[in-house]
Amino acid sequence: MTAAADPTATRPNIILILADDMGYSDIGCFGSEVSTPNLDGMARDGARLSQFYNYARCCPTRASLLTGVHPHQAGMGHMTTHLGYDEYQGYLGRNCQTMAEVLKTAGYRTFMAGKWHIGGSHYLAEQADWDLGGERQPIPVTRGFDEHYGTLAGAGSYYDPVTLVHNDTLVEPDTDDFFYTDTVADNAVRMIDGHGSADDPFFLYLAFTAPHWPLHAHPEDIAKYEGKYTGGWDELRKSRHEELKGQKLLDSKWEISPRNEQSVDWQEVEDKDWDAARMAVYAAMIDRMDQGIGRVLAKLDQMGIADDTLVIFHSDNGGCAEFLKEDGKIDIAPTRTRNGREVRIGNQRSITPGADDTYMSYDLPWANASNSPFRLFKHWVHEGGISTPFVARWPGQIKAGHIAHSPAHITDLMATFVEVSGATYPDEVDGNAIPAMEGESIFPALQGKDWERQRPICIEHEGNCAVRDGQWKLVRKHPGDWELYDMEADRTELNDLAAGNSERVARMVRIYDEFTERVGVQSWDHMLDRIRGSDWEKGDAAVASVRPGGYA
Repeated sequence: MTAAADPTATRPNIILILADDMGYSDIGCFGSEVSTPNLDGMARDGARLSQFYNYARCCPTRASLLTGVHPHQAGMGHMTTHLGYDEYQGYLGRNCQTMAEVLKTAGYRTFMAGKWHIGGSHYLAEQADWDLGGERQPIPVTRGFDEHYGTLAGAGSYYDPVTLVHNDTLVEPDTDDFFYTDTVADNAVRMIDGHGSADDPFFLYLAFTAPHWPLHAHPEDIAKYEGKYTGGWDELRKSRHEELKGQKLLDSKWEISPRNEQSVDWQEVEDKDWDAARMAVYAAMIDRMDQGIGRVLAKLDQMGIADDTLVIFHSDNGGCAEFLKEDGKIDIAPTRTRNGREVRIGNQRSITPGADDTYMSYDLPWANASNSPFRLFKHWVHEGGISTPFVARWPGQIKAGHIAHSPAHITDLMATFVEVSGATYPDEVDGNAIPAMEGESIFPALQGKDWERQRPICIEHEGNCAVRDGQWKLVRKHPGDWELYDMEADRTELNDLAAGNSERVARMVRIYDEFTERVGVQSWDHMLDRIRGSDWEKGDAAVASVRPGGYA
């Protein structure tokens, strides 16, 4: 039988690949000039979703992705600090199940390589108080994964990452040429080796930190992009928009959004070479990630299991506009390189980005280009914050070259994996009630069948909130007013129709209010009072040194 008739007949291996802080148009098969031949090959041999939504930020996305419920239901309503509510406790609770725990019911081996970031606070200063695997610091191997190699915190140096662990043990970089993106991919390949038969299927969660700041890349990768971005972000936004239309991912009638108001005209930039160099390093980071994905795909070919493996790739949020101050200090950044040189933290124009003794970000104007042609960024839930490139391949099961345009959401992946694996999703585990899956299987859409999500998509992060219901999107940037867009006519959110559609707005607000009540969303103004002075302000998102939105 085919998987469409009886998914359990095939029980595919499943590889879920997640990029970090990567925008909608940052890979070749979604309009980019960055070299991503392996992801482009997946798109050619598989399917793309043009309207796949994440949860606008790293922690909430990861919690929702892995559990199939909203982050608030999983205990991750904000970030990794306990803010006084179960829905905002900052770590995965026992009232949810991870994909690894669920897929074990279908006989899967479960592996993870890369970034966790849903297990409580993990700052360098707190190591003496860590309780890895305890209630407040769940780690992959206590949440269903047979093996994990990677980091627990949200970001860090690619040459010397903090919170690097193998299973439940802290480890140090073990080679002179250690580079985190490479090491994560190498460990993924190692984990795959020896598995993948019908009697021994595996689930691999491969969570890169690339291309999240800091801007770190191999010199040979950076060299590919030297001079590539001297035309600036305005030119790049336009070229990517045209390519997206040419690839039929975007409707030609959707106009590009205006340059973000906190950006500047490229012609007014004083040090164009330095700004272009930052984008070159960012591109090199994506390039290197694609190379690692290529090694994973090659391993499947070598083992003869590519046709038996469902591979999915997407990003955790839109491009990141966070700016590392020129004189910044970040708790998750080492002060010295592994060979003793001082790490120079911040966007200092006198320093070339990319090396292990630098610690920079690429900033708002380039993030605006990463999210072409959409508005806003990571943190917010306008299209630039929540739209991700999505590529899936399963030879013989997914329609090659297909583009599905129906809106879908990261909660849909749990339902999809349950369908294709034959796993059992529980309603109770060890006396804890497990909420029903919030998503719907997208497998029919990947097969090229007519598919429409039956329930609206609701998202809330930091008071920024949205409802996507068919062709309509209701969205609000905290603390502003509700906006309403017809996404069939205007996906770039340029024509707010709220004023003339009060009845529709009221109906969609009721959908949102019912959602917040059901999943435990708290007022963001109330939560801000709890955040001020908390550990989150001191470390995880480096709020003291990073300001979202704004160009300097």
